[in-house]
Amino acid sequence: MDLHVDLQDRRDVAGQLYRGLRARILDGRLRDGEQVPPSRELAQRLGVARNTVSVAYAWLTAEGLLVSRGRAGSYVQNAPRERGARAKAASGVKLRPRAVWRDLRVPPPSDPPAPYDFRVGTPDVTLFPFETWRRLLARQLRATAMTSAYADPRGHPELREAVARHVGVSRGVRADASDVLITHGAQQALDLAGRVLLEPGDRVAVEEPGYPPARLLFQSLGAQVVPVPVDAEGLVVDALPDDTRLVYVTPSHQFPLGIVMSPARRRALLDWARRRDAVVIEDDYDSEFRFGGRPLETLHSLDRSGRVLYVGSFSKVLLPSLRLGFLVAPPSLQRELQLAKQVTDGHSQLPAQVALARFIDTGAMARHLRKTRREYEQRHTRLSDGLTRHFGDALEQLPSVAGLHLCVMFTRGGARMEQVLTRKARAEGFGIEELSRYYAGPPSRHGWVLGYGGITVERIDEGLRHLRACLAGAF
Repeated sequence: MDLHVDLQDRRDVAGQLYRGLRARILDGRLRDGEQVPPSRELAQRLGVARNTVSVAYAWLTAEGLLVSRGRAGSYVQNAPRERGARAKAASGVKLRPRAVWRDLRVPPPSDPPAPYDFRVGTPDVTLFPFETWRRLLARQLRATAMTSAYADPRGHPELREAVARHVGVSRGVRADASDVLITHGAQQALDLAGRVLLEPGDRVAVEEPGYPPARLLFQSLGAQVVPVPVDAEGLVVDALPDDTRLVYVTPSHQFPLGIVMSPARRRALLDWARRRDAVVIEDDYDSEFRFGGRPLETLHSLDRSGRVLYVGSFSKVLLPSLRLGFLVAPPSLQRELQLAKQVTDGHSQLPAQVALARFIDTGAMARHLRKTRREYEQRHTRLSDGLTRHFGDALEQLPSVAGLHLCVMFTRGGARMEQVLTRKARAEGFGIEELSRYYAGPPSRHGWVLGYGGITVERIDEGLRHLRACLAGAF
């Protein structure tokens, strides 16, 4: 352990050392069972006599805060279990953050896993091919594969090429490696785009209801964020303010309603963006998991004026903890996006990038997608059928042909029904999210957003039966 104690003067050095170590033990910086440096080593590091350190250790031992184990050294004991006692640094001048950070509404914390886990955006970790991924990643962690140089901010060339092929084949996106920027998930892609495109005060349109992290991100950049309603065909283009600079949409599987933007609405949005000289960010959320119907062309593939930025992520396909995503952007923005990525964090983790490139190129990604798509389709069907069977006309299901969740609305009761039933369900062990949490303004719909990525087919049936029983009489 590299232990530093500030010795302010040369008087009472042993006392200063004793008090410094004692404070670190009592406030939790030195934890119970942790070894302190040998007296000779600490004395050399602090430039004091070894006997001085020994005296301080002896006082702490007598007080019961250290225990000597002979040649094994001295160890902390009887340290507080709670770390909350740690003393705070002197406050001094009260620093002021930008006003936008004081005004942002803090998003609710993620709910912990529940016995009946219907949380949104949670893929099934047991479906992840850990052994294949471990082998691919281990190859990149060998000394011969590592480098002391910083990597390309745009991402590893192999991964950029693999992503371009992947989205080109699976989603019809026309792009090559030079158009792709590797990011830490979709959220960083949005952040980089906002940094490059937006001036403070610019107007940004988002879907209502919509994805809260995107809305909060644009607000943090100083944009005026305007929620725009969504109907049965997707974002209502006629409701877009004329001076909107950027529009953020999830057209393939609108979050959270699950609506697919119609072809007519897609053309209308692109025409509107061309006339207004605006930019569209297309978040192709959950497009990999499609269970029915013909997949519609992406906005990016329909765009002829270079106004659409295409955002994707591997968080649901693989694991959120990998933090790998990408941004496909036109050549006119590549230099600025690369610079924004470089000054933000340099580059994404290189070994994981190369491992993902090999995962895609060897066909492992395609095999994994086929397997997970079959599994999630079974869960989607079981949940949809079970809701109809157990809740009848009490819940209205919105059409859903993709993704890892579906949305239901209460046919009566509104906000009060949503509040009461959500509280009861959570008390009975259900991880359930209310629809109203995804609105920026007053909610116009009330219901639940039910994910099925984290719950097995068998638990879906059992959970819906239990949910109906515990809410008996409420509908």
